[in-house]
Amino acid sequence: VPDTEADKRAQRKLAAEYADGCKERSGWMLPHMTTPNTARDLDVLRAALGDKKLNYVGVSYGTYLGAVYGTLFPSHVRRMVLDSVVNPSKEKIWYQANLDQDVAFETRFDDWKKWVAGNDAAFHIGDTVAKVEKQWDKLRATAKKNPIGGVVGPAELIGLFQSAPYYDSSWVPVADTWSKYLAGDTQALVDAAAPDLSDTVGNIRAENSNAVYTAVECADAKWPTSWRTWDRDNTRLHRDHPFLTWANAWMNLPCSTWGVEQQTPIEVGTGRGLPPVLIAQSTRDAATPYGGAVELHKRFKGSRLITERDAGSHGITNVANACINDRVESYLLSGELDRRDVTCAPHATPKP
Repeated sequence: VPDTEADKRAQRKLAAEYADGCKERSGWMLPHMTTPNTARDLDVLRAALGDKKLNYVGVSYGTYLGAVYGTLFPSHVRRMVLDSVVNPSKEKIWYQANLDQDVAFETRFDDWKKWVAGNDAAFHIGDTVAKVEKQWDKLRATAKKNPIGGVVGPAELIGLFQSAPYYDSSWVPVADTWSKYLAGDTQALVDAAAPDLSDTVGNIRAENSNAVYTAVECADAKWPTSWRTWDRDNTRLHRDHPFLTWANAWMNLPCSTWGVEQQTPIEVGTGRGLPPVLIAQSTRDAATPYGGAVELHKRFKGSRLITERDAGSHGITNVANACINDRVESYLLSGELDRRDVTCAPHATPKP
């Protein structure tokens, strides 16, 4: 989180250098790294396998790829499950989608803090949300002043702690690590959050993943080029949603100075021959807010929406919830669908 204009200038410099480096190393390829082109590649794979139609399960970004594929090649889809949906509206891809994400992450982080407080007997972090929040602020301030163990600063903390709003499966491990740190076990936090600089292969994979994420989002759509716009929007959001806002902004900022052509997103919608698509979404998803599923449901005529209420794990087709699992399996195996949309009770809350 920037304290001064100098902090912001430093981050802007890093982002511009990243964008320049991408253009220098891969400029010939970058204009082509779009979601529609990946969908066309997917159709080439379908044809190479000799399949007249494909079966597709997409989660998170995979829902946008699936939505674009279903728009471009509707008659080539046999069955399609889209789980935890990126809002496919052209106005959302990708700048606004990331701002919406910041709001949803704050909501789900609040859910987790409430759970941590309710399980204070196990974690001893704080028995109220206010106390847990105070410990979080203290932890971030400590890491910003002097990186914990010399290697865990605010960015590394976000890398660890954002997994809790992302996935319920991370609720216990992250809280347990935090609890150990507060009890004096600094190494537990270092082991969980610090990059392993000796893992050369793992670090290359991680950077490749980050590079492709950046390249696709920057190529898919035109981003604001004015720093004034970024500064205004993220400053406003940060006031009430401080958990992820600035970290997310810095991650995406290379798109503001992307040195190659940026495309216009396609209009996602039902094409001739598209079969009923099954959409699954939790109402408190942090990474892909619920409104994205509602929007895609409107655009894909005949689709069915499974809503998991009062839940927020990202990717719900692989959590243990029979109301969801049975329907997804029946659809994939036999094409069976409910006549109407379905709302499911939430899956079990994690226990320490």
